[in-house]
Amino acid sequence: MNTNTTEKTISSETVYNGRILNLIKDQVELPNGNSADREVVEHSGGVCVLPLTDCDMVVMVKQFRYPFKEPLLELPAGKREHGEEPLECGKRELLEETGYTAKKLDYLGKMYPTPAYCTEVIHMYLARGLCEGETNLDQDEFLDVVKLPFDKVIDMIFRNEISDAKTQLAMLKTKILLNN
Repeated sequence: MNTNTTEKTISSETVYNGRILNLIKDQVELPNGNSADREVVEHSGGVCVLPLTDCDMVVMVKQFRYPFKEPLLELPAGKREHGEEPLECGKRELLEETGYTAKKLDYLGKMYPTPAYCTEVIHMYLARGLCEGETNLDQDEFLDVVKLPFDKVIDMIFRNEISDAKTQLAMLKTKILLNN
């Protein structure tokens, strides 16, 4: 079965231009010739870093996430600046949020967190050979650095205590990588 599922853009309108995202409203032609509206959130993408110490501790951040009105435990992560390479963004975010630098960053792949309506791509890295330093948080960023045993974080994911998708995926991919 080789069904054509491609949609062709007929028109595109920018509804909102923001600091973090843009909202686009498109009209598309469907494979059957009918038309439909599509709303797309344009986002520059980001990076997620799993900092793993030599004694198998994961360096995480706990920060208030406004859309959910609660603090979430996550891996350090952040938005890519225009033209910034994912690896450089990962190094920058790791240092800014945790104070750590890494001797080695291994690429874990990319993920599309919400492919139905958002262009965001998150690149994931495993950071090892960590050296501790000072954090350098953005002016509007407030978080706590938390170190937890790797296996405890895995257990927390399966107990639904960590809801963040990028954290779940990077942790589970790393668990499989380390077991092989």
